[in-house]
Amino acid sequence: MYGVTVLGATGSIGVSTLDVLSRHPERYRVVALTANSDVERLYEQCLAHQPEYAVMADANAAQRLHERLRATAPGIQVLAGLAGLETVAALPQVAYVMAAIVGAAGLLPTLAAVRAGKRVLLANKEALVMAGRIFMDEVRANNVELLPVDSEHNAIFQCLPTDLSAGLDAAGIRRILLTASGGPFRTIPLSELHHVTPDQACAHPNWVMGRKISVDSATMMNKGLEVIEACWLFNASPDRIQVVLHPQSVIHSMVEYADGSILAQLGSPDMRTPIAHALAWPQRIESGAAPLSLFDVARLDFERPDVSRFPCLRLAYEAMQAGGTATAILNAANEVAVASFLDGKLPFTAIPAVIERVLADVPTREAISLEVILADDALAREAAVLRVDEATNKRT
Repeated sequence: MYGVTVLGATGSIGVSTLDVLSRHPERYRVVALTANSDVERLYEQCLAHQPEYAVMADANAAQRLHERLRATAPGIQVLAGLAGLETVAALPQVAYVMAAIVGAAGLLPTLAAVRAGKRVLLANKEALVMAGRIFMDEVRANNVELLPVDSEHNAIFQCLPTDLSAGLDAAGIRRILLTASGGPFRTIPLSELHHVTPDQACAHPNWVMGRKISVDSATMMNKGLEVIEACWLFNASPDRIQVVLHPQSVIHSMVEYADGSILAQLGSPDMRTPIAHALAWPQRIESGAAPLSLFDVARLDFERPDVSRFPCLRLAYEAMQAGGTATAILNAANEVAVASFLDGKLPFTAIPAVIERVLADVPTREAISLEVILADDALAREAAVLRVDEATNKRT
């Protein structure tokens, strides 16, 4: 029986994780659930899974949750804020931590799980985007099992040899092929992108995701962040990672070997598959995902990404090449720009423009500490807000 903390339980990854856990009550026990501010959904999850702890990042939301649970589940202890998140990530009765908080907010709680020596199921790519070297140093220092949950990285993990300590060349690996659906705007005319709405951007053709990640998929910043994540996870330089558009989302990623072989992991576009893999590794368990029918798929298409259509992908590669805090600055600017787009303040095509301006505005430093990284993250957010305000004033 493994105790599990789910960081970000009310998001799409968290919900899918709880679905997988509920299928194996003899194997897993939910110890703690966390959310940002969605009191109603976390309350329902608490009643269903009866964790020992529930955490709301927002203090006011935590108080409301406490009042609701007091009458129906008084045994559940409610905590609040970053301290609460870090506490449940490091509980002694917890063996596995699902790190599914979206964005920069997930960095410190995920690091707390790493420092406590937990098996970390990593769905929060920003932890590596912001602080890749520091994060991976902590993983090695604490002898942590780090299992990627993003479908692409999980696929790569499944296609790689178990020992990469000597590097890709020693393992006979030529390159990593990171697949991408291309999102909802892969084929629409570029002239129409300026006018797309948040609802259109969030209507992913294959995957069910949260709104922020859906917009990132539409701009392909999500794929850019995944390139950065893959560099750290698999000790690869950016030039060894090729993004491949694959609109069917059936092949989740591939690894090309020196002898010409390409290994691919296929499956239905359902996050429960990589979640179940990461939970049970090196064993396999039922995930609840529908079996993939190759006869129904019938065909597999592949395209090169067009960086004129997806400039965010170019910006991510450039930030990784620049090194230092550039990737943290990239991520912070993107979070502000996407939030502004979702709030109706910024047109879709202005998202990469804001990010590029912020990367030019905020000097990159060597990422020598979390303090430096978080300081540059804050500077980038301030610069992004200014650029959004400029873009908003021009529109009005």
